[in-house]
Amino acid sequence: MAVRIVDSADVSSEAQIGDGSSVWHLAQVREGATLGRDCIVGRGAYVGTGVRMGDSCKLQNYALVYEPAVLEDGVFVGPAVVFTNDHFPRSVDPDGNLKRGDDWEAVGVTCRTGASIGARAVCVAPVTIGRWAMVAAGAVVTKDVPDFALVVGVPARRIGWVGKAGEQLVPQGQGMWVCPSTSELYMEQDELLVEAEQ
Repeated sequence: MAVRIVDSADVSSEAQIGDGSSVWHLAQVREGATLGRDCIVGRGAYVGTGVRMGDSCKLQNYALVYEPAVLEDGVFVGPAVVFTNDHFPRSVDPDGNLKRGDDWEAVGVTCRTGASIGARAVCVAPVTIGRWAMVAAGAVVTKDVPDFALVVGVPARRIGWVGKAGEQLVPQGQGMWVCPSTSELYMEQDELLVEAEQ
């Protein structure tokens, strides 16, 4: 399947775009960025230098994914989400000189398979968003998010668990949880959730 890049997008010739992927109006994909198959980069989104995206990722309009972020397969990044990349952001050094690219060390956000980041959330690097986790709209993530966790607020905190379908899981007792949509079972141990053997 062909790659679709609209005329108003700015995609570096040094970026790699997988088959079936689309880059929409006013989006920018920088040099060294790698997008897998069937990805969507929405209007006005930014994909930084060397960012790595797996297959079937979606960046909604005006999402800002700064290097060195890594998105595994099936990651959803909502509208106007921001992934930061600097521990100590400053425009100038202590002497008042404009900082340059080699004056600081970039740190990244990692999103594991199937994770979803809600609209206008901010992920403050370095953090890892676990597999199939869900970050609520407007949340500010300042620490790692476990697999299947549902986190909300500023700073983000876990309020429940979600399954692969994205719906909040229902407790079944004795540490077991069930997805109301798929009936898949999950087991909680030590504040972590894993898929139960079926």
